[in-house]
Amino acid sequence: MTTATSAETATPAARRRRTGKSLISRREARVAFFFVLPAFLLFIAFRFGPSIAGVALSFFQYDISGELDWKGLANFQRMVADPLFWRALGTTVIYTVFAVPISLVLSTLMALGVRRSFRGSRFFRSVFFLPVITSLVLAGSIFVWIFSNDGPWSKLMTPLGLGGSWLGSTVLVIPAIVIVGVWSRFGYGMMIMIAAMQDIPRELEEAALMDGANSWQRFRSIILPFLKPTIFFLAVIETTAAFQVFDVIYVMTQGGPANASYSLVYMLYDQGFKYFDYGYAAAIGVALFVMTLIVALIQRLVIGKQK
Repeated sequence: MTTATSAETATPAARRRRTGKSLISRREARVAFFFVLPAFLLFIAFRFGPSIAGVALSFFQYDISGELDWKGLANFQRMVADPLFWRALGTTVIYTVFAVPISLVLSTLMALGVRRSFRGSRFFRSVFFLPVITSLVLAGSIFVWIFSNDGPWSKLMTPLGLGGSWLGSTVLVIPAIVIVGVWSRFGYGMMIMIAAMQDIPRELEEAALMDGANSWQRFRSIILPFLKPTIFFLAVIETTAAFQVFDVIYVMTQGGPANASYSLVYMLYDQGFKYFDYGYAAAIGVALFVMTLIVALIQRLVIGKQK
C-alpha cells in the first residue's frame, strides 16, 4: 500500500518534470533552428538555385544578347533531332560502360591488397591515392605525350599492332580516355573500400579459413556481402562522374578526332560557351541529369536494394 501510494503521489511530479524537459528541448530546438537558418537558406539558394534556373532556362531561347524568348519544348525537340547529340550520348555511354566497372574492380583489388597493415602499406595507399589529388589538367597534358606517336605507350603497344597515337585514332581514343579516367578515380574508391572492409568481423574470415575456404570463397561469401552498400555508393558516384567527363577530354582531345570523344558535357560546353546558345545548353544539362538519375535508380534496384 505504501509503495502504491508513493507511486501515485510521484506520478504528477514526474509528469511535470517530463513536460518541463520537453518544453526546454523544444525551445532549444527553435533557437538552434534560427541560428542554422541563414546558412541553410544560403545553401538552398546557391545549391538548388542554379539548378532550378537551369531547368527554367531550357524552355527559353537565350543567347549572348541577353533576351529571353519562350520556346517551350523546342530546345528538347531540337536535341532529339540533332545527330551530334546522339553521337555525344553514345560516346558518353561507351565511356561509362567501360570506365565504371574497371574502376570498381580495380578499387576493390587494390583495397584487398593493402587493407591489412604491413610494412609499406601506408606508402602504397598514398601512391594509389595520389592520382585523385593530382590536377587532371596537368596529368592530361602528360598523357598527351604518353599516348603520342613517340610516347612510351605507343612503343609498348607496337608489338601488339596497336602502336601510333591513340588520341589520333577514332577507335582507340575512347580506351585512352578510359585509362586516364580510371587512373584518376580508382584511388578514391580504394579508400572507401578499405574503410568498409575494416568493419568486417575478422573472426568470420578466420573461421572460413579454418574450414578450408580459399581466397575467392572468402571474398564471395564474406567480404562481398558486406561491401554491397559500398559498391552501390561507389557505382552511383563513379557513374555520375563518368557521365560528366569533361576535363580529360578538353585537355587531351577537344572532342576529336572526328568527334570520336565528343561527350555530352563537352557538347554542353560547346553550345553554352562557344556558340552562346544557353537555352540549348541548359536543355542538354537537363537531359544529362535525367539520364544520370535513371541510371542511379536502376543501380539501386540491381545492386543496392537493402532493407
